[in-house]
Amino acid sequence: MKRKSLGVFLKGAGMGAADAIPGVSGGTIAFVTGIYEELINTIKQFGPDALVVWQRDGWRALVKHLNLAFLIPLLAGVGISLVSVAHLALWLMEAHPLLLDGFFFGLVAASGMVVAQAGDRWKFWYLFPLLAGLLLARMLPSLMPLVLLLGNEATIVMVAGCIAISAMLLPGVSGSFLLLTMGLYGTIMGAIRSFDITIIMLFGMGCVIGLALFSRLLSWLLRRHHGFTMQLLLGFIIGSLPVLWPWRELLRYQVGPSGQMIPLEYRYLLPSDYAALTGASAQIIGVVLLMVVGILLVMLLNRRAGKSTTLDSTNTAQR
Repeated sequence: MKRKSLGVFLKGAGMGAADAIPGVSGGTIAFVTGIYEELINTIKQFGPDALVVWQRDGWRALVKHLNLAFLIPLLAGVGISLVSVAHLALWLMEAHPLLLDGFFFGLVAASGMVVAQAGDRWKFWYLFPLLAGLLLARMLPSLMPLVLLLGNEATIVMVAGCIAISAMLLPGVSGSFLLLTMGLYGTIMGAIRSFDITIIMLFGMGCVIGLALFSRLLSWLLRRHHGFTMQLLLGFIIGSLPVLWPWRELLRYQVGPSGQMIPLEYRYLLPSDYAALTGASAQIIGVVLLMVVGILLVMLLNRRAGKSTTLDSTNTAQR
């Protein structure tokens, strides 16, 4: 059964929307919609082997080798969503931060359950990659401001693109949040909104390098050490959850080169403590309701992805 381009486009749109929000990963959406491993393996196909296929077998073989029937609508969805959601994301972050965090907290928490179920049967030594993922997820944001020490603006933007796109491929690790901790989120989103070609090209070059390197590493890990990799990804997801906890207090920050506030440390609060500290409503009902909506959305997407995979397998066997 041929994959419908519209379905792949919508999954790409979901990835793009997630990547526009600091704290959420497009890789999470790719996983719960059932396209994660295909995405990683498709990106890996871009390399010297593609040139050999083209020279030997022609354009049609190249299109099949690169899985463009899947990749083109997916990238179209990501790109259109990123541009259109850029405005909405910035407005929601300023106008309704608690509600937005509540929705994505539920979505990412449910995604962790999906990843846990997708892994191999639990083994004691899986505890090590799980803990490694947790530690890396917690450490990465604090290391990101070091990118600014590179000095040269073009180099900084390229390295930022490399890191952000690599994070996009990891469920639970938000490329947008890492850009925020680098102090570059506003710069990149502003460039996308205003079509600043110079910054977009530099950032895009970094993305290409990151995709080429990191997709190969992930593909190898999934192929050779699937259970280990799934536990590592689960650790990333669990480790990212505190970033999305709605009721938190910023304890420490630094100011980026363009005047952006870069968060470094939070204190996580109960709703009642948040209301007492800020004097504002904790919006408990709205936040909890949107947490539940996020959880239900992931369950629905994962169920549809499972049915789609079963159908494809059945049709392939019948051929």
